Amino acid sequence: MTQIRSMIQPTHRRPGELGVHSLDHFNFVVPDVAKAETFYSAFGLNTKEEDGRLSLYTHGHPHRWGVVSEGPRKKFTYVSFGAFEDDMQGFRERLERLRIDRLDPPKGFESNGLWFRDPDGTLVEIRVAEKSSPNDKAIFEMKGGDVGRQNAPNRSKAHTVQPRRLAHILIFVTDITRAINFYRDVLGLRLSDRSGDLVAFMHGIHGSDHHMIAFVKSDGPGLHHLSWDVGSINDIGVGASHMAEKGFSYGWGLGRHVLGSNYFHYVRDPWGSFAEYSCDIDYIPVTQDWKDGDHPPEDSFYMWVPNPPEDFAHNFEVVK
Repeated sequence: MTQIRSMIQPTHRRPGELGVHSLDHFNFVVPDVAKAETFYSAFGLNTKEEDGRLSLYTHGHPHRWGVVSEGPRKKFTYVSFGAFEDDMQGFRERLERLRIDRLDPPKGFESNGLWFRDPDGTLVEIRVAEKSSPNDKAIFEMKGGDVGRQNAPNRSKAHTVQPRRLAHILIFVTDITRAINFYRDVLGLRLSDRSGDLVAFMHGIHGSDHHMIAFVKSDGPGLHHLSWDVGSINDIGVGASHMAEKGFSYGWGLGRHVLGSNYFHYVRDPWGSFAEYSCDIDYIPVTQDWKDGDHPPEDSFYMWVPNPPEDFAHNFEVVK
């Protein structure tokens, strides 16, 4: 059966080019995993204890999007990308040609993937995995109400928001251009858009959202936010209201970004990073070469939203 599956060529891929197809999962460390379970369960994720760690799933989806481990302080540990099995030898040869040291997986994380570090020391894995990035633009619900009826439910009947998938991550880096070049030359990602030396967004060549990973400038590495896809602006509002009722009211939104075009609301976690409800992000199909742009920050951060918190871009993982 394995041999038969290996003969079937994936249909959603760009032929003849080497690049990862998905943001597979992430790992970070926090001093209290129980608090993480409380936060992410309230956010709408399916949390499970596995091998002494907290695994993050979306309801009804078998893919494990993230792992939260316990340690002395908050630290973003690694990011893992999925690749097609027949591309792995090409990645091995690329790492060797670029003289990038291969590493063992972190202790307790068994994997036959390729492990190495990016220029800021963040651990990166490329592994064989099913494509979890979308093959089409996500379904987005936005329509007017029907005539002759109440279209909004009573507040007590509001639905429970359950994100559908991990959309992207944004990490802190010390040099935006260096990060773009590394993730392009090593992982095969492509630049979607940037705003000078402040922020940049990269997508996968085999069909993905406008960005599966993004970078924001800081004094050191770290996690800024995890973005989770939902189906409507109403989902974003209901989710934000629910989190506020649970004691997680500090955040930013409701708003709409320019680069990526997604609607959003960010909720701060107990350690200073954010979880984002996001919907209707731009999609770049496998057949399209997206023209990247460099946009001034005052014209590209958001279309509309209240002013962000003053410490929105603060990296709490940098210890001074």
